[in-house]
Amino acid sequence: MAHTGRVLIAADKFKGSLTAVEVAEHVTVGLGRARPDLEIRALPVADGGDGTVEAAVADGFERHEVEVTGPLGAPVTAAFALRDGTAVIEMAQASGLQLMPPKVFAPLTATTYGCGEVLRAALDAGARTILLGVGGSATTDGGTGMLQALGAQFLDEDGDPVPHGGGPLRELVSADLSGLDERLAQVDVILASDVDNPLTGPKGAAAVYGPQKGAGEEDIAVLDAGLTQLVQVLAESVGTSATEAAEAPGAGAAGGVGYGALVGLGATFRPGIEVLLEVVGFAEALKSADLVITGEGSLDAQTLHGKAPAGVADAARKAGKRVVAVCGRLGVDESALRGAGIARAYSLGSIESDTRKSMANAGPLLEQVAETLAEEQL
Repeated sequence: MAHTGRVLIAADKFKGSLTAVEVAEHVTVGLGRARPDLEIRALPVADGGDGTVEAAVADGFERHEVEVTGPLGAPVTAAFALRDGTAVIEMAQASGLQLMPPKVFAPLTATTYGCGEVLRAALDAGARTILLGVGGSATTDGGTGMLQALGAQFLDEDGDPVPHGGGPLRELVSADLSGLDERLAQVDVILASDVDNPLTGPKGAAAVYGPQKGAGEEDIAVLDAGLTQLVQVLAESVGTSATEAAEAPGAGAAGGVGYGALVGLGATFRPGIEVLLEVVGFAEALKSADLVITGEGSLDAQTLHGKAPAGVADAARKAGKRVVAVCGRLGVDESALRGAGIARAYSLGSIESDTRKSMANAGPLLEQVAETLAEEQL
């Protein structure tokens, strides 16, 4: 197979071990050892969650940093990416679980206010299209914090702003979106997520994702009641569109930030990987590739449902390109992989079965795996 000379690496991060940029670097080293003659192009990807801004910056977007309100109210530094009027924002940078101290959770009070501040900074920087990547949030506030930062009001029966977080939403009596930043009306906001859950109920934001944010059963009930109250109050304020949006795919993403974006920002929901591939020019890069290498830390059944490698494989398959994957842990069989358009997967687990050691030595192991991949596939 030595005729294959051009390789496109479009892999996501190995969570807890390597960023998407580092994955591409180590794969490049391994491929080069086996085949120094290869033409290799790296296009790190993400699905809207953490790593999305970094993937855009790796593709030439300009990185902007801004100090905003973190999920617990303390200041944090968040980055967004900007190129030619298109801003890439990752809500996890301002309101993500990774910003919480170890073993600290605040399921009822964590806020998305900082996410709204990042959006405002992007507007200030001249953004006309905003790609809002949501995922990895510490919050379940229905996006109310984000909208407050942009000028909306959420008031209790005394006419005071309800406190931050999803818990206090049960006290919500009125909402006023008329004060939202006027520039939002002139901007296209795309809600990019790999999650298509509705806002409330057994498949909603609180029930499905609350536990990973530290919510126990009672907390989940409180949060779901708060989100239900939010929908009712917004329906009185803006009409039935608020009720319909709660059932829309992606409304439950990132603790309901999806809902806040759909109702308050007029956002359009799209699968995160699909949007990011467009933003980084994947289709153009694909044209000259003989082989595409995708992957992520854990290649499992979830991967095949809308995560980055599935999106890459789907786009590559439609273009008639061969796709293989690299991963830390492989949790699906060959037929499932082939069904997703991935010819073969190479896992670090095949060299190092101890997960902790595999994660600690992910870089060198990935180089070994890439070397084997090159020998067998190229």
